[in-house]
Amino acid sequence: QVQVVESGGGLVQAGGSLRLSCAASGSIFSINTMGWYRQAPGKQRELVATVTRVGSTNYADSVKGRFTISTISRDKVKNTVYLQMNSLKPEDTAVYYCRVTRAAYEDWGQGTQVTVSS
Repeated sequence: QVQVVESGGGLVQAGGSLRLSCAASGSIFSINTMGWYRQAPGKQRELVATVTRVGSTNYADSVKGRFTISTISRDKVKNTVYLQMNSLKPEDTAVYYCRVTRAAYEDWGQGTQVTVSS
């Protein structure tokens, strides 16, 4: 099992920046990908950005050029990934979730709220 904890959300004005962190601990040796998803009120959860263990990235079209996902940083007890969010827009307001995949399994964090005011 993998424990996933997100941090770094908050309230920011349009045009501002935030950096989210995701730390995965537990059975981390077999992690394949780590990524960020978001869910706005009344909408389905959607992909934001993902990164594989070898550094391949994937972004939603809506965030390309504004958001950057880091490579997976590894130490003995946890894997960490960051999401740098620049030029934030009100439509980026959502709860942001970190997802970790390993083989046939996936684990999710509890989410962190990002609110962008206009």
